[in-house]
Amino acid sequence: MRHLRSIALCLGVSVLAACQTNDLAKPPPPMGDFRLGLNIAVADNVQKVPISRDATPDMWEAAIKKAVQDRFGRYEGEKLYNIGISIDGYALAPPGIPLVLKPKSVLVVTANIWDDAAQKKLNEEGKQFTIFEKGSPNTFIGSGITQSKEKQMEILSYNAVKKIEQWLLDHPEWFGLPPKTSPTPADAPTVAGGAPPAK
Repeated sequence: MRHLRSIALCLGVSVLAACQTNDLAKPPPPMGDFRLGLNIAVADNVQKVPISRDATPDMWEAAIKKAVQDRFGRYEGEKLYNIGISIDGYALAPPGIPLVLKPKSVLVVTANIWDDAAQKKLNEEGKQFTIFEKGSPNTFIGSGITQSKEKQMEILSYNAVKKIEQWLLDHPEWFGLPPKTSPTPADAPTVAGGAPPAK
């Protein structure tokens, strides 16, 4: 029975690792005239949670820039947009912690985007994202035990940049597309009996 549990755990870990980046093999969602220009990552002032593995600013900058290139390098629009990301804080779950604590990894970043030709920032204020490690067979016992810090950084960076992509997709007007509109009352979903859903 113990061996079966070990095999199941290993399979879960393998599936998670395979699923982390499988959406990058698919065509990217439409984003107007977007093409990646400057890919900037800055971790000069990054703060580390005390109970965390160490990672240098250079390591974080490299991990984020790779995630940005992997995701946004797929877009082939005709206009350059520059993405700048500040790595604000992190915790990388360490090994050797009792399982009952199940420490989780987390990453905090702030993103900005510029129209390269106009030299104009498109968002008024930096958009901050807090990325928590998701529950999985791999993290049930704490990713510090099952993953290297490089893998933790890779997964957190991938998830952070995916969140940034969704933020940009929520603002199509930045990229020459019609802005998103809120559904009108007539378009709002209803529940049985035709009444609007309860708030």
